[in-house]
Amino acid sequence: MISNLDYATLQQLWWIICAIVGSLFLFLTFVQGGQTLLWQIAKTDVEKSLVVTSLGRKWEMPFTTLVLFGGALFAAFPKFYATSFGGAYWVWILILFSFIIQAVSYEYRKKPNNVLGSTVYELFLFINGSVGILLIGAAVGTFYTGSNFTLDLYNKVTWDYTLLGINLRGLEAAFSLFNLSLGIFLVFNARVLGALYLLNSIDLSLTPDLESRLRKGAWTSFLIALPFLLYVFISLLVMKGFGVDSTGTVSLVGSKYLSNLLAMPHLLVLLLLGIVLVLYGVVSSAFTQSDKGIWFSGLGTVFVGLVVLCLPAFNNTAFYPSKLDLQSSLTIYNASSSMFTLTIMTYVAIGIPFVLGYIVYVWKLMDSKKLTVDEITHEKTY
Repeated sequence: MISNLDYATLQQLWWIICAIVGSLFLFLTFVQGGQTLLWQIAKTDVEKSLVVTSLGRKWEMPFTTLVLFGGALFAAFPKFYATSFGGAYWVWILILFSFIIQAVSYEYRKKPNNVLGSTVYELFLFINGSVGILLIGAAVGTFYTGSNFTLDLYNKVTWDYTLLGINLRGLEAAFSLFNLSLGIFLVFNARVLGALYLLNSIDLSLTPDLESRLRKGAWTSFLIALPFLLYVFISLLVMKGFGVDSTGTVSLVGSKYLSNLLAMPHLLVLLLLGIVLVLYGVVSSAFTQSDKGIWFSGLGTVFVGLVVLCLPAFNNTAFYPSKLDLQSSLTIYNASSSMFTLTIMTYVAIGIPFVLGYIVYVWKLMDSKKLTVDEITHEKTY
């Protein structure tokens, strides 16, 4: 069956697969969100140990998923990978550096004779959860606003954006109000997910104050995230997009992303359903005693992420547009691997559901029992 798929179908299929992985990463940023909440919600050493230990059980998952996302893009869309990672490398280096200091922090925060002290490593965790996620949001925003690159006949990328004589190599993405708003929304949405996850994973019967701060933190973070989400959504409805005609010529098209939503109503349904699920998860956790909000808001985040990643790629749209040379813009059709490569990758991808099943099984075993105060004195604390 796979061998009978045409080239365009394989290209579309692999963008959807990459989008699913990226959306799962956005859900897993509850780890980063929980890290930014640490100083706000944990007032004692016991509370701090509960929070960090709970997040420490999952810290590898978002980083691994981010690497998988990059690997999938490298294999399926190497021209995009080479253009973005080869041109905008400063923004990607800073993102990766924020995840490196996260790993170091979980490993060394409670080591004996810690020279830096636990506060420094907690600061590193905050940087990972704030700056790292904001830059990821800004990078994704360039799918809509464009980047400052050109490609020559040999696909060599030239990046041209200087400030005070310094080529920023992608960091200028954070200067766009749309990109910055998307990044800030992701930061506070991650904080929402982090609070909801901690409510679900920790036995809070002996720390009722921590529970109340988590419920308040989820609601407060959602309220802060909401105006940034509304700005991004309204901007998508009115902003010009980068359309591609039948000859492959790229041009600016008014209200392109609104047209895409109307042409692909399933994305509009996913977007609205995702927002409703996120809202339900937050409200049910903030104003009732429910601890299941993470699953509703997490699934809603995945749905919204799918829309954000798919909207600029389909319906004859350039997903990685160039602001300097429109014809250098990348589409899923001119940036993908060969048909042979995509076909072989699709056969390999059949095993993905089994891997996901294993992850769910291990997750269930790890969280079959809520983390208690007694446990943090007997198991490894981060």
